[in-house]
This record gives sequence, structure tokens and C-alpha cells, in this order.
Amino acid sequence: MMCASVLGFECIVLGLVTPVLIAVEEVSTAKGVLLGVGLAACALVVAALLRFEWAYLLGFAIQVAALALGFVVVDMFLLGAIFGALYTAAYVLGRKIESQQASFGA
Repeated sequence: MMCASVLGFECIVLGLVTPVLIAVEEVSTAKGVLLGVGLAACALVVAALLRFEWAYLLGFAIQVAALALGFVVVDMFLLGAIFGALYTAAYVLGRKIESQQASFGA
């Protein structure tokens, strides 16, 4: 649940980076929409697929892609690192909570 929340908020940020790509960084409209909205859509889809274990790895791949977007928009280095740290913390804490709930239930 926590990882899905992080991906949901990241979806908003990635969607908002699209106008920055097009207007400020002067990336072509097609490429800007593909990068910004495409990554936002991927984050939303992965958030919906987190009931599967393999989807968490896709979530980490989105974090890497958001960080790599910093090569186009420099501020994304910081935002990508923040969201990567949030996603990693949500993943680790979520696993810890699940294991504690399993031990209480046994």
C-alpha cells in the first residue's frame, strides 16, 4: 500500500515534468509527452499491479528512469533521488510490517 502511494504521487510529479520538458528544456513535444506522460502512466500501471511480487521490481525500474530523467531536467536528479528513497523505505518497511503481522498471526 505504501509503495502504491509513492508511485501515485510520483505519477503526478512525472506528469507535471512534461511541460517543463517541452517549454523550458525545449524537448520536442512528442518526446516530452513520451517521457513525462509515458513514465507517469507506467507508474500508475505499476501501482495497480503491486499485488504481484514482480511489480515491485518494475517500481524500482521506474525510480531509476525518474532519476535518469535528470539528464534532461536537472531538478529530476533531486526529485528522482527523493522518490527512490521513499519507494525503497516503503518497500523495506512494508516487508517488515508484513513479517511482524505474520508472526503475530502464527
